[in-house]
Amino acid sequence: MSADRRPLVFVVEDEPKLSRLLEDYLRAAEFDTHAIGDGLDVVPAARSRDPDLILLDLMLPGCDGLSVCREVRAFSEVPIIMVTARVEEIDRLLGLELGADDYICKPFSPREVVARVQAVLRRTRAHGEVRPETRLVLDVDKLEAALDGKPLALTQVEFRLLKTLSARPRRIFSRDQLLNSIYADHRVVTDRTVDSHIKNLRRKLTQICGEEEIIRSIYGAGYKLEL
Repeated sequence: MSADRRPLVFVVEDEPKLSRLLEDYLRAAEFDTHAIGDGLDVVPAARSRDPDLILLDLMLPGCDGLSVCREVRAFSEVPIIMVTARVEEIDRLLGLELGADDYICKPFSPREVVARVQAVLRRTRAHGEVRPETRLVLDVDKLEAALDGKPLALTQVEFRLLKTLSARPRRIFSRDQLLNSIYADHRVVTDRTVDSHIKNLRRKLTQICGEEEIIRSIYGAGYKLEL
């Protein structure tokens, strides 16, 4: 986010009164907002306007919130807070697998929503090009990476894989999530393709950091970055 503008929050909600109420509270808290009432409009808007956070209702016309979350995660790591009146555990788990950063259950206080937005942005604001402790540095424009000041010779796929993992350190990414992030054309590949890329990436990281386990395997779940 540029320092000369206020954070932009997408309010994706099909109830006009609730949408306006959330926008009023967010603007009072120094956020810019953009209201969207149809799930089909979210992805094009996210691609064109680059929001800092998306408040995403689960039940939407056109395309439901979980499907929207999946589509957005295929090309962006923008923080997403799911808003839902459905509190069943399966919805929570599915949302987490798709990459939601937080949940708010209806009914809620607008002040709580603002507080959650601020908290999620504080957690994710540090995930810029220079990672925690500046150990991992990624230059997206040049597709260059360095660990502990030493360059990493990565393929484009390995770079995208590392970029995805480093965007949310210590968060577990499933193989499907990683596949979506490294192959934008949605080509048909097996999830073991991710394992192969992870193996190669680990080998290159080990050449710099020795036996330190920077990318950790979580049995039955996926992978996470330990930096």
